[in-house]
Amino acid sequence: MKAMPYPPHSERLDATRVRAVATWYDSHARDLPWRRPECSAWGVLVSEVMLQQTPVVRVLPAWERWMERWPTPADLASATQADAVRAWERLGYPRRAKRLWECAQALVERHDGAVPADADALLALPGVGDYTASAVLTFAFGHRAVVLDTNVRRVIGRAWRGVPLPGPSVSRDERELAAKVVPAEVADAVRWAAASMELGALVCTARAPRCQDCPLVATCEWVAAGSPGLADAPRRTQAWHGTDRQVRGRILALLRASPDPLTVAGSAMLADVEPGQIDRCLHGLVVDGLVALVDAERGRFALA
Repeated sequence: MKAMPYPPHSERLDATRVRAVATWYDSHARDLPWRRPECSAWGVLVSEVMLQQTPVVRVLPAWERWMERWPTPADLASATQADAVRAWERLGYPRRAKRLWECAQALVERHDGAVPADADALLALPGVGDYTASAVLTFAFGHRAVVLDTNVRRVIGRAWRGVPLPGPSVSRDERELAAKVVPAEVADAVRWAAASMELGALVCTARAPRCQDCPLVATCEWVAAGSPGLADAPRRTQAWHGTDRQVRGRILALLRASPDPLTVAGSAMLADVEPGQIDRCLHGLVVDGLVALVDAERGRFALA
């Protein structure tokens, strides 16, 4: 897709758009437990890790069970990595469970079991990148930060730039524009972060945007240009059945369900999978630190 030039930047238009999105949010925000004032910084961090590439409808029950079982980093740190991976159930991308468990260990060792309100300290935690650190600073501690997930990128890209979909990675120009859009007042910045994310999730969606319901429809550069390029944009489809990722998930499901080590290759639940693929996936899980070979003679594996 051909790159589109930025329209001339206007701080006044920024303010108009930000107010419109914030006002919309006041009436349409979902009541999610990690948004409530009583939610701890740990609860916010857990939600952000779980929400990576996973929809809210799947995360919500898993988050509630997780926080009931491990309401503090110290609670999780006292459990085993296998406990964390088992509790992750079918959220997908189970390395996140491992990283979250490692993060809890680090919080206990380095920060007396508290989530730090400092960007550098957050970024030094296992599994915490720029987005997660910014989100925790904003939503847990009320700091002004540039919270730039896919939903926010899509809202800014369409309304400010006239671009149908964001690229695979954040460009420097994109980040600079997002930083200009964030309001100067801290409270307004926090509200904008939540509101723009919600608008992207519920209205300014990737493939079927509901522009008629959008508070930015009157000022959106993409709508003004006739909403071009969406049909021609490459679709990010990913095969699932029979892939290594699916087989890895099936292996982990087997191991989660068993209190004892298993000979995975002999399981009837994997009878339709080629032995070579099972071996490859097991090797990858061991390398990732999610699975351990506990009986080499019998070929038995368990959660690490």
